[in-house]
Amino acid sequence: MNKELIVHSVEETERLAEQLAELLTPPDVITLEGDLGAGKTTFTKALARGLGITRTVNSPTFTIIKQYVGKYAFNHLDVYRLAGSDEDLGWDELFYGDAISVIEWAHLIEEDLPKERLEIRFVHNGENKRTITFAPLGERYEKICEGIQL
Repeated sequence: MNKELIVHSVEETERLAEQLAELLTPPDVITLEGDLGAGKTTFTKALARGLGITRTVNSPTFTIIKQYVGKYAFNHLDVYRLAGSDEDLGWDELFYGDAISVIEWAHLIEEDLPKERLEIRFVHNGENKRTITFAPLGERYEKICEGIQL
C-alpha cells in the first residue's frame, strides 16, 4: 500500500530520509523519481548521513554511480544519462550485493531493477512543499513503509 506524506521544508525532507536510513539494510534498493529540484538529491544526502556517511554526497550525473561507506556500503546512481542505452553496467552486482542502492531517474533502467524495491516519488507543490509518495514493491518494503512517519 502506498504511503503519501507532505513535507513543508527541507528539514522535514531530511528527517524523513534519516528515519528511512534507520530501517534499511543491504541489499535494499530505493528508486527516486521526480522533476528537477523536487528533492531527490537532498533526500539522498540526508539518507547517506543517516547511514553514517561523512563524505560529501552529490549527484553522480556525469559519473552515473558513486559509492560510499558508512554503517553499510552505499551506492548512489543517477541514470539520467543512460536514457536509450542498452549498456549492462553490472546491475546484479550492485542491486544484489552488500550495499544499499539509491537510484535517481530509475524508470530509465526499469527492466534492470529488482522486482522488490521501494519506489519514492517527489512532487513539487510550491517553493518548499513536496508530496513524497512511498510505493513498496514486496513485503520487506511494505514493512519499511509502516515505520515511516513525519
